Amino acid sequence: MVKKKITNHLKKKQGILLSMSELFFLENNGNPLPLGVTKVEGGWNFAIYSQNDVLALCLAPMKAPDQLKEIPLDPIKNRTGSVYHAFIKTEELSLYYGYRVKNHEKSYLIDPYAKLLDTGTEFGNNFWGKKKLYGIATEEFPFDWEGDFQPDIPHNELVIYEMHVRGFTKDQTSGVKHPGTYLGIIEKIPYLKELGINAVELLPVQEFDETEYTRINPKTLENLYNYWGYSPLSFFSPMQRYVVSKNPLDAMTEFKKMVKALHKANIEVILDVVYNHTGEGNETGKVLSWKGFSAKDYYILGPNGEYMNFSGCGNTLNCNSAVTQDQIIEALRHWATEYHIDGFRFDLASILVRGRDGRPLADPPLLERITHDPILKDRKLIAEPWDAAGMHQTGSFYQSAYEGQFHWIEWNDDYRNVIRSFIKGEPGYRGRFATKISGSEDIYGKGASPLNSINFVTCHDGFSLRDLVSYNYKHNQANGEDNRDGFDYNNSWNCGAEGETQALDILRLRERQMKNFLLALAISQGVPMFLMGDEYGHTKKGNNNTWCQDNQLNWFSWDSLKANQSSLRFFKELMAFRRSTHLLKRQSFLKADEVDWHSEMPFQPNWDAFIDFLALTLKDKENHKDLYMAFNASINPVVATLPPAPFGYDWTYIVRTGEPSPDDFIPQEKCLKVEDKKIKLIGYSAVLLMAQPKK
Repeated sequence: MVKKKITNHLKKKQGILLSMSELFFLENNGNPLPLGVTKVEGGWNFAIYSQNDVLALCLAPMKAPDQLKEIPLDPIKNRTGSVYHAFIKTEELSLYYGYRVKNHEKSYLIDPYAKLLDTGTEFGNNFWGKKKLYGIATEEFPFDWEGDFQPDIPHNELVIYEMHVRGFTKDQTSGVKHPGTYLGIIEKIPYLKELGINAVELLPVQEFDETEYTRINPKTLENLYNYWGYSPLSFFSPMQRYVVSKNPLDAMTEFKKMVKALHKANIEVILDVVYNHTGEGNETGKVLSWKGFSAKDYYILGPNGEYMNFSGCGNTLNCNSAVTQDQIIEALRHWATEYHIDGFRFDLASILVRGRDGRPLADPPLLERITHDPILKDRKLIAEPWDAAGMHQTGSFYQSAYEGQFHWIEWNDDYRNVIRSFIKGEPGYRGRFATKISGSEDIYGKGASPLNSINFVTCHDGFSLRDLVSYNYKHNQANGEDNRDGFDYNNSWNCGAEGETQALDILRLRERQMKNFLLALAISQGVPMFLMGDEYGHTKKGNNNTWCQDNQLNWFSWDSLKANQSSLRFFKELMAFRRSTHLLKRQSFLKADEVDWHSEMPFQPNWDAFIDFLALTLKDKENHKDLYMAFNASINPVVATLPPAPFGYDWTYIVRTGEPSPDDFIPQEKCLKVEDKKIKLIGYSAVLLMAQPKK
């Protein structure tokens, strides 16, 4: 035996490819657990759950992927229950693998537990059919985390920046060495630090097929893609098209380098994960993995075997079947432990509540497991608390059955809707606006806190901030669907002209409105989330559904950033102010003696009055540095009488959105005193004052 090993080693050293019978052979029946591929002494253990007959395990060395060997699996010896398993003896440390399953013999299926896929590193290059095997079995390469630890930023300190890995640095104006990649993000960490955010929420980074969308841009005749990536092919494998190296094994290393570098900068990494559907489509879609092994376990099926579509993407994952639960839990643990991920944002999370028949469960077991899992329970758990079939759970997504507590943070779409409505001057939203900036107690007041709310005005879905104040209507013709896709109602206002304009009064109004939105978000109780590019006013030209656009509509424009330094300055100063001001980072709801509400006259909120002006004072009982904030959401100017500042203090300006830069933000150290007891707010403007000791 020793002689044979030496001989094999010499053959490899000489570059001689061994015969397949020498490379791989079935040593024994293997073990049914753990599922997936496990490196053991002398070889690899393979285990796959399948309700369909698994005919063979197919293997190939990575150095010769076309040299396939099929190893038949005996339905008695190589099966325990519904798990097929085998121990393959080999000296290969990295190999391709897949399974041939009855009724799907034409292709080799991907193991749903595969930790890595080889799908190529060229974005937009359709990889299907170019290889026979996509799964990779490989040892976890040693990686020096250099004592990496999770920043563990408290929820009340969190400022989230939603971003796309490729889009952040893909534009040539980024100037990075590795545009559109994990490593490209590392090069821009100084910018992220300068911006003042401390968490990045990455749109999907699990393997997906961007070429599944086959339409053409009717304007440019260029290909369209599944750019955002909400169509997973694997729950475990990092996206290969975000990797610099051509070696598929390096995806793990490059991703870890990004996480480690962000952690060193005290920036958390939150992944947008998609466990509501897969990239296999409906009954007419591709059979790549889950479908071929056990469609009834992995998907919600109708009475006639049709794929139920609560996701709006062709199929719906059967999240509360035991098999799917286990897989999701293992995937989350894998990202948390192997890649040091700090949190997860669950796309269309209401689907995680649905049972086998699609109806919502009172106590969904998957959420119970995630919430109390020893590995996951301390990670940040964020829900998009709705799905595409009408289930809407903002404020009620999940409450622990036996603890009676809200552990989850939620995307608060009610916050988004109310803030948009009030700031643009829609009548009747004044009281609700007050409730939203105070932490949405109307939604989270029973058993939760303001920190259960992710406050946002814009996100990847819908208009960017610039477009929110520039367009009344969607303009999605470039998506190739005759402008039928995307939301028809955006709760937006173009400020007097649709799209681009040279009218200075409209442009100035738009700038004020963007600052008003940013100010409202920055001073609101809860967890703020900002969309990549909003800090300089990125435009998508009125396209509110850019999921298929791999171009400047989605790419961060670093030239535009340079051209809009005044907008960037306002954003950075605002973030720095929030970071330094404890009144804006409460962990509980405001009490009556901690806030005063005003209209044009102090202490007279006139809640029943039909007006578009609101002011409030947040009281700093410890340091007496009270904050006064006022929003004028009407076209007419308002003269507001200020409440008295605390004894021995003067009101000083911090924010005046009605003033041009640099007078729109006055750093508190400049201590610009308000000289009168009254202040004037022009139409659609806001102010933020701070009480500071008299000089």
